[in-house]
Amino acid sequence: MCADQISRHEKRFPLQKGAHLVLQLGNITHWSGDVTINASNMRMLGGGGVDGAVHAAAGPELLAACRRLPTVRRGARCPTGEARGVGRSYQNSSPITEGYRLPVRHVIHMAGPVYGDQTPEESERLLSSAYRSCLELASAEGMATTAFPAISCGMYGFPLADAAKVAVQTCMDAAGSLREALGIGA
Repeated sequence: MCADQISRHEKRFPLQKGAHLVLQLGNITHWSGDVTINASNMRMLGGGGVDGAVHAAAGPELLAACRRLPTVRRGARCPTGEARGVGRSYQNSSPITEGYRLPVRHVIHMAGPVYGDQTPEESERLLSSAYRSCLELASAEGMATTAFPAISCGMYGFPLADAAKVAVQTCMDAAGSLREALGIGA
């Protein structure tokens, strides 16, 4: 599925400077474009849900690249609410991994909050921070299109309607130089 294709299960929302947020049903590992956002855990070593699917589709090279990243605190390569990867330097992180066997150029890894581990307000702040970190990183690296899963809505238990509000608002505020941000869900 190409970033420019329109599916019958798609909804478009204008962002800033001619950019669009596109909500679409599909499998994020099949989307082709500049960068896929991986809903990772803090260890960045694969797992279940989207993280497991992205690692399986990208192949063992993705795991090897993630293993090379240093931990920033015990057991965490990517703290909750932040984005990480492997590549050129961006602020305090090493940005994005290659897409390897995925049909994308790059992967940005981010850790969303586990809903219930903190107050709902803090969960929303951390989720917004995760989206914003990814958008800023993609924009800084010159990416035009990016695809997000429904971050924290699966195994991490974030209510979908609440997470969607946070995602849309953060994308509206922080789209940067992106032409298109896709929210892909199954």
